[in-house]
Amino acid sequence: MLASWIKSIVDFCTDHPWPVLVTSLVLAAVSGSYAERNFAINTDIWKLISPELPWRQRQIAFNRTFPQRLESIIAVVDAPTSEFATEASVALTRRLVAQPGLFRSVRNLQDSEFFLRNGLLFLPAHDVQRISKKLEEAEPLVQILATDPSLRGLTQALSLLLAGVQRGVVNLDAAGPPFDKLSHALDEVLAGRDTFFSWREFATGEPAQQRDLRRFIEIRPVLDYTALEAGKAATDAVRAAAAELSLKQHFGAGVRLTGAVPIADDEFSSVRKGWLVNGIGTVLVVLGILWLALRSGRIILTVFATLMIGLSLTAALGLLIAGTLNVISIAFAPLFVGVGVDFGIQFSVRYRSERHKVDDLRIALSNAARRAGVPLTLAAAATAAGFFAFMPTAYRGISELGEIAGTGMIVAFITSITVLPALLRIIKPPGEKEGIGFAWLAPVDRFTETHRIAILIATGAIALAGLPLLLSLRFDSNPMNLRDPNVESVATYLDLRTDPETSTGAIDLLVSSLSTARREEERLVQVPEASSILSLDKFIPSDQQQKLAFIRTAAESLRPDFEEPVETAPTDAETVEALNESAAALTKLAGNKTGPGAEAAKRLADHIARMAAAPQGVRQIAETVFVLPLETMLSGLRQSLGAEEITEQTLPSDLKADWVAPDGRARIEILPKGDPNDSEIIHNFARAVLAVAPNATGGPVTILEAGHTVVGAFLQAGAWALISIAMLLWITLRRITDVLLTLIPLLLAGVVTLEICVLIGLPLNFANIIALPVLLGIGVAFKIYYIMAWRAGQTGLLQSSLTRAVFFSAMTTATAFGSLWFSSHPGMSSMGKLLALSLACTFAAAVLFQPVLMGRPRRSREDAMEPDRARIKPVVVPLQKTSVSDRIADKA
Repeated sequence: MLASWIKSIVDFCTDHPWPVLVTSLVLAAVSGSYAERNFAINTDIWKLISPELPWRQRQIAFNRTFPQRLESIIAVVDAPTSEFATEASVALTRRLVAQPGLFRSVRNLQDSEFFLRNGLLFLPAHDVQRISKKLEEAEPLVQILATDPSLRGLTQALSLLLAGVQRGVVNLDAAGPPFDKLSHALDEVLAGRDTFFSWREFATGEPAQQRDLRRFIEIRPVLDYTALEAGKAATDAVRAAAAELSLKQHFGAGVRLTGAVPIADDEFSSVRKGWLVNGIGTVLVVLGILWLALRSGRIILTVFATLMIGLSLTAALGLLIAGTLNVISIAFAPLFVGVGVDFGIQFSVRYRSERHKVDDLRIALSNAARRAGVPLTLAAAATAAGFFAFMPTAYRGISELGEIAGTGMIVAFITSITVLPALLRIIKPPGEKEGIGFAWLAPVDRFTETHRIAILIATGAIALAGLPLLLSLRFDSNPMNLRDPNVESVATYLDLRTDPETSTGAIDLLVSSLSTARREEERLVQVPEASSILSLDKFIPSDQQQKLAFIRTAAESLRPDFEEPVETAPTDAETVEALNESAAALTKLAGNKTGPGAEAAKRLADHIARMAAAPQGVRQIAETVFVLPLETMLSGLRQSLGAEEITEQTLPSDLKADWVAPDGRARIEILPKGDPNDSEIIHNFARAVLAVAPNATGGPVTILEAGHTVVGAFLQAGAWALISIAMLLWITLRRITDVLLTLIPLLLAGVVTLEICVLIGLPLNFANIIALPVLLGIGVAFKIYYIMAWRAGQTGLLQSSLTRAVFFSAMTTATAFGSLWFSSHPGMSSMGKLLALSLACTFAAAVLFQPVLMGRPRRSREDAMEPDRARIKPVVVPLQKTSVSDRIADKA
């Protein structure tokens, strides 16, 4: 009955080709227009998981409470000195604040007025005391530099230091390292090389740490959700501002962008990158493979046109179903091309075989429909079932892809039995002079038949021997590993993740109030995997009165120096005079002495003398190198002397908003101990925190829970797919042995695929796990073609036209998957790799293993068991030879 229905549909389309073609073209045009107008892609990887899961609900609730953490750009400013990092970040912040149309808020996280004024209060009391005492002792130097911030003032300050050495207050050898720092900087300027001098390092005598040279600016942009890259205008404006301010030229500072908004935009850009070249290359290769398979330009044109019409329809239906595509469901296009073209190739190869027997186009199409309709329908249904099995799972990314791809398989099947025969009738390809098949594989057929048992034992032994490898199969649940590490936002994020003091690997806990947060902190501090616990209370320093007393004492000594008027800038002649006096004083101090201090003084004297003799432009460069960071340091010092007591009420509102919601709920941040790039450490950290605080959320918790969700979704979908396919096969085949003969090679291909993944070090992840349902869909389609031919009594399957169709279908599918493999997006690339691997395994299982497993066709065995009946009853041989395909149709 099914074969009759398919034949009737093909006959109708063959008899009315133009109405069918016009209708399909109109539908394709409307669908293409709809897809173009409504195309949208959501690059948020976390939205690939169902929001109904408990851990996702906690994540969503947290993001809703603190949305500024989700819709942000983090500008990372790196400079060669702490002073220039401050200058560059302050300049960029001011420029961005002046653009309210693009930025809702801009906040300098380190160099805000609050932290510049109160920074000393966050140090231990003994450090504050030590620093305050040193500042009091340095009051004469501060007075000189504050009133004369120039090269002349620096030479005066140096003279004061030399006087201390002469009086024995300062040891000459102890002054050697500072002298060498000054000498090195002067030597770089005199040599015409770019150099940067840090007074902070000069004063402390210690090299700056990376955190000292880095500043963070938190930016909340105005997002355009109608654009594919919602934050592009804002990120472009930040980069433009950095370029206009010449931060690199003036401060040696670089600006990199990361955060949720740039990462999402770069994700889409990475997915889109190279798609045109890859798409054109894929089309050309597919056309080449179709030529090898069909050997007719007209037939190739019909198959390709049918494929494009089906793709347009599927794209529209996909957007209608999902609304917005994601970074996984967007892969429906290569999947449709790779899997959907199988139906066109199968029908076309069957048509060519029938056309070789009967040189009448209409009859050949009708016969192809009658004889290929059942296996084609069953293959399409099984493939769609493999995709649809993911719909009930909590993994929305692959659930949506399964829904779209499953629908696409139905579309591909319908167009293959409607549009394809109509186009063939219109184009009228010539007849087939030669038979279809791989006659040169006949020896392989004979070999496999002769050594069937040995091949089955060897294959089973190899598969069983590899089973222990599955214990080492790894699932990479870190979504950042699916992003392109070469794009700026991701590269910056990965760089920050190496710093344990950044919150990239933090867990967040949302509690009802600050008082509850204090109680939770007492419990969380017992978690050995946690390095520190932060809340709003951490911004209220301890021992404030004691620290303020030390700061006020220093302020009483230094404040008058900052209130004195600044002297008039010296002329160049006055600067030269001051430099020569300093050189002479250093030479006199060193005299005939030996030792590191004396040698350093002589070197510094020589460099200062050379600076005095250099052209005026060189001294102007030196002025910039030394004086600009000096002014920055003095400004910071002046502000720090105005520290005031910090209370919850005096904290800045934007800082409080990061930790306490308007309704009073408070946030606790827990940082991990150990390498945040180590997945095992992050997993253990998440488990330990969840054991104490089950309502926790954040990156490590999400990574842990998402891994469980995706693996569970795969197991659930795999079970549903096998059950649905098995039921479909049972309904059609009506023999449990035939169902097993179809499923066993499918399971073998799946096991071998996973074993090879372990051998080549390819972990499963959020993206490439799609290969497993695709393996079920494609694999069962190939195996259905063979089981149906075998049931019809066909032998020599490797040399048949069926293997030709399966081989070239697999090649076109591999080409489509290859376009994913060569994607610059790691997630897409890993998807293409595993798809190609699974395709190779399922093809080998279908072509090489399944015929051996099935053995001699049942009909052939039955015929061999009835020799007496053949001798007694006359056999009437028809004039027209009956083909194997006729037997398949009769069996159906």
